[in-house]
Amino acid sequence: MDWKKVKPYVGVIILQFGNAGFSIVAKAALNQGSNHFTFPVYRNAFAAAIFIPLALFLERKTRPTITLSTFIKILLLGSIDPVIGQNAFYAGLKYSSPTFTSAMCNLLSAITFLLAWILRIEKVKWKEIRSHAKIMRTLVTVGGAMMVTLMRGRAIELPWTNKADHTDGNEGEDPIKGALMITTSCLCYSSFYILQAITLKAYPAGLSLTAATCTLGTVIGTALTLGVERGNTAIWALGWDAKLLAYVMGIFSSGMGYYLAGVVINAKGPVFLTAFSPLSLIIVAILSSFIFAEQMRVGMVSGAVAIVIGLYMVIWGKTKDHKEAENIQLPHLHNKSSSF
Repeated sequence: MDWKKVKPYVGVIILQFGNAGFSIVAKAALNQGSNHFTFPVYRNAFAAAIFIPLALFLERKTRPTITLSTFIKILLLGSIDPVIGQNAFYAGLKYSSPTFTSAMCNLLSAITFLLAWILRIEKVKWKEIRSHAKIMRTLVTVGGAMMVTLMRGRAIELPWTNKADHTDGNEGEDPIKGALMITTSCLCYSSFYILQAITLKAYPAGLSLTAATCTLGTVIGTALTLGVERGNTAIWALGWDAKLLAYVMGIFSSGMGYYLAGVVINAKGPVFLTAFSPLSLIIVAILSSFIFAEQMRVGMVSGAVAIVIGLYMVIWGKTKDHKEAENIQLPHLHNKSSSF
């Protein structure tokens, strides 16, 4: 087995399992009163506390000098996802459920593809079937997300939720507000991954980039929270509960998540990274039905199926792209070796 070929798939699967678990814990923390402004601050602070010493020790000999251009990129990275994206995500999660949020997050792959196409990171050849698959995937994914948001349908009764004491939706849920917030967060995440791919080319030190991103995210997020929640000191309180667990999990969701994302992006690109979001949806849907007694509905399941079909389209298209790239390189290497 060629580890270099397998590594991106292992990395992206680990990321999706981590995202799924974190969504469940984050919803529990929000239900216990966690503030969506302090949430990202603590999450990134814990991640920075671990990754700063790791970066200082492990990349002390390989870390390149930070130029002004690189610093501006890192500053943007520290603002786009750790502050804006995460705040929007937690607000959306508060207005909805973990399964709804995970389903909406599948917009991430479509938005990333469009941004990568506009910036010419992702190539589209109109006469080739695999390019048609990429475009169809984007349309199918957006359609699936709209089905999740607007369609409800009858409840799908599951054995472990039939007898559970629950209502149809939590108090304070607003699918439209939730959808708008999650869509905003997806736009931020997509921009973050595109910028991360660009930054890693000039600054190929993954641990240091992760540490700097989390640190700047903590500083900027703290300033924002102090400005918005001025005088409200209760939101900073810590206790031995789900809130603290969610903050500590920032070591994995922010720190390790950013680092693994960089590894996958270097190998396969940002579009490949975001194409596996449906895996997280399946995991979250199963866990939410057990933990929160969340009922599945026909509209959500139908939209999820459409989104998963979109995933297979992009995997097929990307596989064809890589095969073409290998075929182009092999004749080149053969010609080069035959000249000796």
